[in-house]
Amino acid sequence: MDNLLRQLPQMQALLETAHIGALLRTYTRPEVTRALRSRLQALRGGVRSGHMTSLPDFESETFATSLVSSIEVRRRPNMRAVINATGIIIHTNLGRARLAPEAIAAMQAVGANYSNLELDLDTGKRGSRYAHVEDLICDLTGAEAALVVNNCAAAVLLSLMVTAQGRKVIASRGELIEIGGAFRLPDVIEQSGAILKEVGSTNKTRASDYERAIDSETAVLLKSHTSNFRIVGFTSAPKREDLALLARNSNTILMEDLGSGVLMDLSTYGLRDEPVVSDILKSGVDLVMFSGDKLLGGPQSGIIAGRADLVGRLKSHPLCRAVRIDRLSLAALEATLRLYREPHDPFQSVPVLRAIAQTVGEVRARADRLADALIASGLEDVTVAKSAAYVGGGSLPQQDLESYAVCVSAPPYTADALVIALRAAETPIIGLIRDDRFVMDARTLNDEDLPIVMHAFRGFRTR
Repeated sequence: MDNLLRQLPQMQALLETAHIGALLRTYTRPEVTRALRSRLQALRGGVRSGHMTSLPDFESETFATSLVSSIEVRRRPNMRAVINATGIIIHTNLGRARLAPEAIAAMQAVGANYSNLELDLDTGKRGSRYAHVEDLICDLTGAEAALVVNNCAAAVLLSLMVTAQGRKVIASRGELIEIGGAFRLPDVIEQSGAILKEVGSTNKTRASDYERAIDSETAVLLKSHTSNFRIVGFTSAPKREDLALLARNSNTILMEDLGSGVLMDLSTYGLRDEPVVSDILKSGVDLVMFSGDKLLGGPQSGIIAGRADLVGRLKSHPLCRAVRIDRLSLAALEATLRLYREPHDPFQSVPVLRAIAQTVGEVRARADRLADALIASGLEDVTVAKSAAYVGGGSLPQQDLESYAVCVSAPPYTADALVIALRAAETPIIGLIRDDRFVMDARTLNDEDLPIVMHAFRGFRTR
C-alpha cells in the first residue's frame, strides 16, 4: 500500500503531461486542477481501503479523458429541466406549475431589456409595479382591488400584520393547517404579531363558536381552505356567508387563506372541492389570499384580492416592500392572467389546466405512442396500464384523475436502478416505482417530452 501511495504523482507533474496539458486549451487551469485533485483523493482512498491494487497510466489519453466528465458536471447548471412522469400535475419538488409559452416570452422580454416596471408611460412619472396586474386580477375575480407579493405565505403574513397586529385572530381548530416545508399557520399568525384564538373542535366548528369568541380585541375572522388534507365523517363548518354577516355586525374583517386558487370552475372535470376565487368574494369575504403558481398556472407569487380600503393599507405598509414580487415573476403572472381572457381558452392555453382538462383518451393515446416507441427501440417488457393522476401542490388531495401510464422493466436493471439511472440522464426523467417496475404517467407528459424520454432509455435496450 505504501509503495502505491508513493507512486502517486505530484499535481504539477500531471499538469505537464501531454494529454492533461492539452485539456488546458479547452478548460481553465483551476477546473483541471480541481478535477485532478478529486481523482487523486479517490485513488488514495482506494489504495488505503485495499480496493485498489494498481494505479492508472497517468500519462495516457484515457486518464486525461476521464477528467473531462468531472469538469463538465461542475459546469452543468444545478437547476435543470426535468421530465415529470409522476402523474402529479403541480409537483412542488419539480417547480409546481409549468408556465405557458406566453409567460416565458414575457419574462425574456423584460429580462433582456429595460422595462416600465415602475414607470407610468402615460404621465412619465413613477408608477406602481402592481398596476400591471391589478386590473386583470380585479376583472377575473370581481375584487375591488388587488396586490401581488412573492408567495401566498407572505400574503397571509402581510395581511395579518397590517390588520391584526397586537389584536386577536379567530380561527377554527380544524383549519390550523401546516403547509409545505413545515410552515404552520399558527406560526405565521404569531410572526404577524397577532394573537391566535382557536375556536370549535378539530372536526366541527360553527358560526356561533366565532361569535362567542369575539370581543373588543378581535380584529380578524380567519378562514383557511384545507386544500392539502380532508377530515371526513362527522364534520361541520360555517358557511362563508354566515361568517361574512358576523364580521360586518362585529366590525371585524373576514379573511380567507385559500392556499391554491382557481379562477375557473373545475367541476366539469370531476374536481369539485376547490372554490373559485370570485365565488369566495361574492360570499362576502373581505380579503382572499391565494397562490399564483398552483392551480392558477403562473409563477411563484401570492395574490391578495378584496376590499379596496384594506388593500390600500397593505400597499402602504413597510413589509410590502420586503415581500414584493420581482419583475420576471410579475411579467409571467401578467401573461398568464391574460390567458384567462378572450379570445383565449385557459383550459387550452394554461399548461396546468390543459393537463387537467385533457381527456383520458388523449392520455391513453400518448401512453400508447411512448410504449410503441420503446418497444420498437428494443425494450421488450413495456406495457400500458390504467393509472391515477393527481393535481398536487396541496390541492384536491382525495380526488384523482383517470390516467394511463407506461410501465417498463429492463433486466438486468432493477426498478431502483432505473430510477437512479434516469435521474442521471442528460434530461432527468422523474417517474415512479410500482410492482417493481418503472412507471411513467402520461398525463404529466407532453408530446414534446417523448423523444427526450426515448433518448434517455437508449442505454436500456435488451435486444
